[in-house]
Amino acid sequence: MLLLAAIAIPLGLDLYLPVPEENPLTAEKIELGRRLFFDRRLSRDGSLACASCHDPERAYSDGRSVAVGVSGRIGRRNSPALINRGYGRLFFWDGRAASLEEQVLLPIQDSDEMNLSLAEASARVGLAPGEISHALATFVRSILSGNSRFDQFVNGDRNALSAEEQAGLQLFRGKANCTACHVGPNFTDERLHNTGIAWRDGRFADSGAGHGDFKTPTLREIARTAPYMHDGSLATLNAVVEYYNRGGNGNPQLDPELHPLHLSEGEKRNLIQFLRSLSTR
Repeated sequence: MLLLAAIAIPLGLDLYLPVPEENPLTAEKIELGRRLFFDRRLSRDGSLACASCHDPERAYSDGRSVAVGVSGRIGRRNSPALINRGYGRLFFWDGRAASLEEQVLLPIQDSDEMNLSLAEASARVGLAPGEISHALATFVRSILSGNSRFDQFVNGDRNALSAEEQAGLQLFRGKANCTACHVGPNFTDERLHNTGIAWRDGRFADSGAGHGDFKTPTLREIARTAPYMHDGSLATLNAVVEYYNRGGNGNPQLDPELHPLHLSEGEKRNLIQFLRSLSTR
């Protein structure tokens, strides 16, 4: 179900936002979740909130290569952007959580992130774990990004994209093969793929979901969410395009869709220009 009175769906997104029956979306619950999202009491030493790694100014990412938890503990993976996660089917880079209600509680308990038991979290904020889960999940569902210049273009404003951006769109859909994984209104197939990023020195530095598989991220707001990939190892969109242009890092489980693209310098520039049009500022 979707309560349109509680949330507006931006241009370009699916008008059906999946919401579990046991956790209906309401304005009151969004506000409670927002307060919890910024509440540092949910970390053991009171130094971090969810927003510490998911900054609204960075499309709910954090600008670091990998997450930093309590006491400066360094994580293994990049903090993913939370925009449009209400449409998600898999959560975390390795897809280990099946719902937002499950996902939002795990960073609180992770010893390398917020390092707080659910019992302690409940005592601090005066809410049962289920209430914390439902409120945080509801707030995350309200974090939506659409109405980009790309959306305006496909909805009839033929001047919304420049000639270079339109050329980049054609590359995105064609020669560059981006739509093999980045499909639909949210530019992700919500599946796990081995793109070779984790393959180093003849082995997987991080096995992900197994065999170096990681979830396809959304490309919405991509200009605001550097650095890129599950480990934050590519600092710029130029580096991302160069990586895919050469076909990734070869390994025995590399996704068959990856191969050298042979893009010219002009084509690479146009593709990057198009990717930037998916951001709203």
